[in-house]
Amino acid sequence: MTVEDYMLSLGQAARTASRLTAAASTDAKNRALLAMAAAIRADREELIAANLRDVDQARADGLDAAMIDRLTLNAKGVESMAQGLEQVAALPDPVGEITDLKRRPSGIQVGKMRVPIGVVGIIYEARPNVTADAAALCLKSGNAAILRGGKEALQSNQAIATCVRAGLRAAGLPESAVQVVETTDRAAVGQLVTMPEFVDVIVPRGGKGLIERISKEARVPVIKHLDGNCHVYVDADADMLKALRIVENAKTQRLGTCNTAESLLVARAVAHTQLPAIAAMLLDKGIEIRGCAETCELVPQAKKATEEDYFTEYLAAIISVKIVAGLDEAIAHINKYSSSHTEAIVTENYTNAMRFLREVDSSSVMVNASTRFADGFEYGLGAEIGISTDKFHARGPVGLEGLTSQKWIVLGNGEVRK
Repeated sequence: MTVEDYMLSLGQAARTASRLTAAASTDAKNRALLAMAAAIRADREELIAANLRDVDQARADGLDAAMIDRLTLNAKGVESMAQGLEQVAALPDPVGEITDLKRRPSGIQVGKMRVPIGVVGIIYEARPNVTADAAALCLKSGNAAILRGGKEALQSNQAIATCVRAGLRAAGLPESAVQVVETTDRAAVGQLVTMPEFVDVIVPRGGKGLIERISKEARVPVIKHLDGNCHVYVDADADMLKALRIVENAKTQRLGTCNTAESLLVARAVAHTQLPAIAAMLLDKGIEIRGCAETCELVPQAKKATEEDYFTEYLAAIISVKIVAGLDEAIAHINKYSSSHTEAIVTENYTNAMRFLREVDSSSVMVNASTRFADGFEYGLGAEIGISTDKFHARGPVGLEGLTSQKWIVLGNGEVRK
């Protein structure tokens, strides 16, 4: 079978399954999710062994440490996957929810019903847990899923897929409701994103190169973000201890995530008192500072920043720093250089906080909190399928509701239009 024929067969099976998952009861979907969790726990040793084969191959292939870290699955990670499935099962089912029901002068009632999107294609790299998370979110939202993981996680993903299929069988749902692509041929990705007759939306999760390729080639809608150039702005009315704690967490808790702060802005009025302490903390954590001329004067260890630095998502122990006149310049800087992912302000000034929330054009905007909270689990979504920086349909962390659409419904009692 050619790759094209193989992918078409997956698409046809997914489209058929999507009709059944859309009609499935909440109880059936939850039973499947709980059975998947039980299967993952029961197969823990097999999952870890499969993952070890992937990790060994990744090391032999020379993959970098960050990629191997994302790939590695231990006992704690297996338990987290199982718990994630249980958490999604515990979430309210969005499918069939009716909102905004209003009676019109004609006597009819008009409202909206939340419905599944249909077939969701998800393309991702490294992280095996995405296989379980994606299966859970797509199933609970009434969709069918075609999952294409990276070749570096092939053994892990197939082992998890076995558990997913067991859960679907246990609940009487079609195994084709969640299909994990078995080939590592890159042509499979090209085929998946160009099957609008079978796939309704694509969600890419991975590096910028992958997402740019998908965005360029796709003939179906794509939910995506390219970069995570996130900012923290320390306002003139910031609490110094809060600022120190938030910047530390936002930048240093984990360097390689899309919600890690890559840029720091400090109001000039407090730069002399705030920035040296923040810089000392960053330097002590091994973070390289690339700053404007004023920053370099206050922090001798800082290197001079270039224009490109302010656009850059480092995913490394580097941060760009700029001293700004105040809130207006901070907002203008963010809206110019940001990737529209996540931005935070540290301030005790209510008016400034509200202006920041309204005027910063990003998918998540925060007051006195670390950018690292931009995550589906932290937002109470149970898990996320990805982050969207687009402005249509879904924006920010995409959970169950983001994997549904709405249709208009009309309830009548024999009314006819005059």
